[in-house]
Amino acid sequence: MKYVLKKIKDFFRNSDGNYFPISWKGWLSFFVIMGVSSTVCSLLKNITTSDTHVPLIFVMAVLLIALTTDGYFYGLLASLASVVMVNYAFTFPYNKLDYSIYGYPLTFFTMFSVSLVVSTMVTRVKNQEKARIESEKEKIRANLLRAISHDLRTPLTSISGSIGAVLEGDDRLSENSVELLTGARDDAEWLHRMVENLLSVTRIGGDKGGALHTETEVLEEVLAEAAATFRKRSPEVEVTVSVPEEPLFVPMDAMLIEQVLFNLMDNAVTHGKTTTRISIAAKTLPGSVSVSVQDNGRGIDAGAFEHLFDGSLQLQPGKEADSTRGMGIGLSVCKAVIEAHGGTLAAANVPEGGARISFVLPLGEEGNSDDYQG
Repeated sequence: MKYVLKKIKDFFRNSDGNYFPISWKGWLSFFVIMGVSSTVCSLLKNITTSDTHVPLIFVMAVLLIALTTDGYFYGLLASLASVVMVNYAFTFPYNKLDYSIYGYPLTFFTMFSVSLVVSTMVTRVKNQEKARIESEKEKIRANLLRAISHDLRTPLTSISGSIGAVLEGDDRLSENSVELLTGARDDAEWLHRMVENLLSVTRIGGDKGGALHTETEVLEEVLAEAAATFRKRSPEVEVTVSVPEEPLFVPMDAMLIEQVLFNLMDNAVTHGKTTTRISIAAKTLPGSVSVSVQDNGRGIDAGAFEHLFDGSLQLQPGKEADSTRGMGIGLSVCKAVIEAHGGTLAAANVPEGGARISFVLPLGEEGNSDDYQG
C-alpha cells in the first residue's frame, strides 16, 4: 500500500519536487488553452453540424498544456476537463451532462485514454530531456573542474617546495621573514590539499552514475602508503598502523582511499590542536572491513557532529576565519568517497581523549572475513 501511495504522489510531483504545483503560469496556460479550444469548438458548431472535430481539438489542447506546463498535474486535469466539456457543451443535448448516450462510454473513455497517454508521454519526454541537459551540464562542470585542478596542482607543489627550500637553506632570514614564508608555505600546502580533494570528487563523478574503477588491493599496503605520505608532511606526529595478521583483500580505488586516510589524519592534527599521536587500525567484520583513525587531540565539539560530513560546518563565534579551514570540505569528500565504495562513515569521541573516525568497506571474495579474523 505504501508503494502505491508513493507512486501516486510521484505522479503529481513536478521537476521542483512539489506534489501539487500551483504555478500561476501553469494555471494561466491551462485556462487560456482550454478557453481557446472551447471558443474554436463553439464557432465551428455554428458553421457545421458535425462534431467529430471536437474530441480532436481537445486532444490537441491537452497536448499543448502538457508542453507548456511542468509535471503531470495539468495534463491530467486537462484530460478530465476535456471529457467533461465535450459531453456538456459540444454533445447533444447541449449544456447538459448526459452519460446515457449510445456509445458514449466507449467513445469518451477512448478520448480520455488518448489524452492521458499524450499528456504522460509529453511530460516524460520533457523530464528526460531536462535530465539529459542537467547530466551534460554536470559533465562539463566536472571536466572543467578536473582540468583546473590538474593545472593548479603542479604550480602549487612548486611554490610550496620553493618556499621550503628557502626556509631550510637561508640562515640569514629575519624572524619576520621566516614567519611570513612559513605562513605562505602553509597556505600553499592547504591549497594543494584542496586541489587533491577536488580531484577526488571529479574521480567519483567522472563515470556514468558515479561508478568507480576499483581493483582488489591489499589493505595493509594502502594504509602504510597513506601513513608514510602523512609522516612526510607532519613528522612531529607519531603514526602507527595496526592490521590483522592475515592479509585483507578489499576492492577499492586505492588513490581515493589514501586521500580519505590523509584527510582524516590531517583533520586530526589541524582541528585536534593537541594531537601528537594517531593510530590507524583495521579489523574484519562479517563481509566487510572497518578502518579507524584515532587521535589523542581535544576531540570533536558536540555541536559539530550533525554537520560533520556534509560540508556545511560553520565557524564558531570567536574563532579566526581560518581556524576551521578545510574541515568541512575534507570530511565531506571522505564521505562521498566511502559511500561511492558502498561503505559507511562514522565519528565519535573516545573516553580517554581524542576522536575516532571509522569507515567500513565491503570485502572482496578473496578477503572473506570467515577466512581472516583480526
